[in-house]
Amino acid sequence: MPAIQVEVSVGAGLTNNNLFAGSAFEFAKFSALTSLGVTAAATGTFITVQNGSGIELEESPPIVRTAMPVVPDDFVYNFASVAGDRLLLKARNPTGGAVVHRAIAQITYVG
Repeated sequence: MPAIQVEVSVGAGLTNNNLFAGSAFEFAKFSALTSLGVTAAATGTFITVQNGSGIELEESPPIVRTAMPVVPDDFVYNFASVAGDRLLLKARNPTGGAVVHRAIAQITYVG
């Protein structure tokens, strides 16, 4: 099962438009089911999850934890994609300090 695992610090007042940018699995090679867990090390930040042209999660606060998402407890975003869909995880930090965001995407190809 392919997976993406990232740990990215998003600076104060900044936005990272895709924490998964550059991953070998950023674009689906086949139809797939994805399970995604995201945590932030502090409160006050927001994430958006997009899969292809669909928005899977509108801007919302992530789970606050100073560790990677826990399988299966934190994997609350689950969705299907088709070949070519781009997995996008946007993190916005309006706070006064940098905040570490951690995410794991578990990808199961079905076609």
